[in-house]
Amino acid sequence: MDSEEDMHDANDLESLDDDYYSGGTEDAAMNYYSDYDDDADDYFDEADDSERLESRRPEQNFTILKESDIQQRQEEDITRVATVLSISRVDASILLRHYNWSVSKVHDAWFAEEDRVRKAVGLLDKPIIEHADARELTCGICFENHPRAKIEMASCGHPFCLSCWEGYISTSISDGPGCLMLRCPDPACGAAVGQDMINRVASDEDKQKYSRYLLRSYIEDNKKSKWCPAPGCEYAVTFDAGSGNYDVSCLCSYCFCWNCTEEAHRPVDCGTVSKWILKNSAESENMNWILANSKPCPKCKRPIEKNQGCMHMTCTPPCKFEFCWLCLGAWSDHGERTGGFYACNRYEAAKQEGVYDDAERRREMAKNSLERYTHYYERWASNQSSRQKALADLHQMQTIHIEKLSDIQCQPESQLKFITEAWLQIVECRRVLKWTYAYGFYLPEHEHAKKQFFEYLQGEAESGLERLHQCAEKELQPFLNADGPSKEFNDFRTKLAGLTSVTKNYFENLVRALENGLADVDTNGAASSKATSSKGASPSSKGRGGRGKGNFRISMSSRMTDDNSHWSCDQCTYANVRSATVCQICNQPRR
Repeated sequence: MDSEEDMHDANDLESLDDDYYSGGTEDAAMNYYSDYDDDADDYFDEADDSERLESRRPEQNFTILKESDIQQRQEEDITRVATVLSISRVDASILLRHYNWSVSKVHDAWFAEEDRVRKAVGLLDKPIIEHADARELTCGICFENHPRAKIEMASCGHPFCLSCWEGYISTSISDGPGCLMLRCPDPACGAAVGQDMINRVASDEDKQKYSRYLLRSYIEDNKKSKWCPAPGCEYAVTFDAGSGNYDVSCLCSYCFCWNCTEEAHRPVDCGTVSKWILKNSAESENMNWILANSKPCPKCKRPIEKNQGCMHMTCTPPCKFEFCWLCLGAWSDHGERTGGFYACNRYEAAKQEGVYDDAERRREMAKNSLERYTHYYERWASNQSSRQKALADLHQMQTIHIEKLSDIQCQPESQLKFITEAWLQIVECRRVLKWTYAYGFYLPEHEHAKKQFFEYLQGEAESGLERLHQCAEKELQPFLNADGPSKEFNDFRTKLAGLTSVTKNYFENLVRALENGLADVDTNGAASSKATSSKGASPSSKGRGGRGKGNFRISMSSRMTDDNSHWSCDQCTYANVRSATVCQICNQPRR
């Protein structure tokens, strides 16, 4: 397919997970505050809301294709080639299949050297064998004579009976997609066998299989298109490279990376994701655990875990060797001279002489490595499960709760979109936060400044996400269970929308920093002023949750609105009304 003609925007509104962090558009950021005034009805006007959603939607560099879309594009390409080259649609299909469905490659090759292309593909100008007006012909497979009506030939003219053709084609189709490159049954002939022959002699089941293979080849043989990797999904995606963002959101709601087809993992690169997934599934961590928590039997060398208090160990049958856990010596050698049957001064003496230093050091290193991996993996897995729960809550919100809340609060559903936006933000932020733990695991230990800055940004983002998640999950419940409209609902609207924007800003800072390789950290361990100048990150020098204890120089852009009707909190960047003396989100006094 041609790069300039195969991509077009479609299904924008149907895609569930927009890419929130496409750094190329500053105007795309959700800014709930600049439009606030005392009249909530003006802000939540449907037209304004629609414009606001459109303004923050990043330019989409992929297109989702349904089966009907794929068939339409395939037919259009076949028609275009057949028209330009003045050949049949069957021959055009064979040519496109040979050149991986690239119309431009077909045109270039054909007009450069038509004869060579015909020979390579198997499209003959004229038959190799002429049969004039013969009434009977001999089949080249069963060697029996058949009436002319029961003989079929490809463009080469080699005759084969219908029964042999059907068996030949059925076997080829059963072998898989290779049937799309089918050639004449004659071993010395390279003439192509097209779909017209399949339609004439194959069974209905084989025709359907062949058509299915042909349709799938349009996606699988094209470098610019792929099937969605979600189980059971039949959508395909065409991608326009060049933006640097490989995240794709399918109509089935699954998000994946175009480059590696793993789950969407921006801002972490594909190499890190590949290493992390391999580590999670490999036996390396099992071996680390065995090394850290067991010792080999001195006799049979099988690893043994100590599960009771005393040092007297007995290996499992058939070995049954008895030994000391501390010094690994035979238990029969232990007694009063070694410090008692259940104490071993031999080990302490040997340890002082350095006999066990290497083994202990290896065991200690394995234990530390295992504990470090466990720390990152538990948080990676926890955010993954939280994201799955958030997806379920989002679905329930969209299908049940929004309608219920609309009835209770006597407000149209269009004015409750802020709740759905909050849950979409939670889902996306959980995904990003999950992969930042994989990033942190592979961040070199010796780069202390980068590690501190990373943990600071991660801590700020995680803290903001937890506040948003709690607000959306817990504080919404009273309104869902209420008997009628509540005066506090508008305050809840303001708080949830504000937390959504604040959390988005935190994660934009985190994503941008990781995509830049934490390059904004200077040699003294401080973040350069451009790290978060364009977004409202917290200027505090201490990350939440005990992380990010380094001092960072982060310049702040003014968060005051054009009419100066709000002031921005220095702690969480929330835009409070001018009359407020304490931040409504974090209770930080105004400075």
